[in-house]
Amino acid sequence: MSNLFEMLESKVMGHNLKIVFPEGSDERILGAAGRLAKAKLVTPVLIGDIELISEKARGLKIALDAIEIYDPKNYIMMDEMVEAFVKVRAGKATVEQAREMLRDENYFGTMLVHMKLAHGMVSGAAHSTADTVRPALQIIKTKPGVQKTSGVFIMVRGEERYVFADCAININPTSQDLAEIAIESAKTAQMFDIEPRVALLSFSTKGSAVSPETQKVVDAVDLAKEIDREIILDGEFQFDAAFVPSVARQKAPDSLIQGDANVFIFPSLEAGNISYKMVQRLGGFEAVGPILQGLNRPVNDLSRGCNEEDVYKLAVITAAQGFAAQYQ
Repeated sequence: MSNLFEMLESKVMGHNLKIVFPEGSDERILGAAGRLAKAKLVTPVLIGDIELISEKARGLKIALDAIEIYDPKNYIMMDEMVEAFVKVRAGKATVEQAREMLRDENYFGTMLVHMKLAHGMVSGAAHSTADTVRPALQIIKTKPGVQKTSGVFIMVRGEERYVFADCAININPTSQDLAEIAIESAKTAQMFDIEPRVALLSFSTKGSAVSPETQKVVDAVDLAKEIDREIILDGEFQFDAAFVPSVARQKAPDSLIQGDANVFIFPSLEAGNISYKMVQRLGGFEAVGPILQGLNRPVNDLSRGCNEEDVYKLAVITAAQGFAAQYQ
């Protein structure tokens, strides 16, 4: 395992962080939960039928001593949870509707995070991204000043670490969206001990082409600088101008970014998603994520094609986000 995860493990160790897994009977989830509990990194909280989870754990020889299990159908604090759900939905759900919705594992798990009975949630091994994100947006909601959540990948190869965003959520972000994504991605980078140098990407560098698409990025740079003047951030850049010093000297000699960017903001989901997969497959990078950012408390989404190692790593990341959230 890379030094990146050794660093994150050391951050979360010993802080009694609880991470919810709504897909508690999934073998990949059980395997990762067993490892997390054994290493005393976090307390896994599994959601589902207690007998089924216990039976599967026995078959996999996974000890449940340090793991919590809750069944939404028989939860002792359901009345309190229903009341809290109705309150947070502010008239959009009756008591009866809330009680029915909270039988769903993702809504139930998200409420545990909202009620501060857990520090974060990892789902998606058997659910779509929408099934994971929708309850988070309805219940946990985005942080003050952030209109939309976004999804980043940490690209890791040896000691190299880069942040790519948005690669998971926003199809065609506006200038305001891109500015928020840039600021939140810089904060995510800091959590991974990356000193952020943020480049907003386009097919143009500093006005070499002019179109509505390039202007969107130019406006986003101005908005981001208004939001946070401390972050080193610039654009619009073609990728080579953001990453190669000799190209930066030629194309953007007056920029704060001189081919040394490490946080890359893509102008569309299409560009971001294609790019991270190309870098992963052709460049031999490990793509860690997607990590959802901009929420009040961390909820992260797995791919349905994930393996146990993916679950383990995303849980460690979620725990690190939960730890950081305590000090925000």
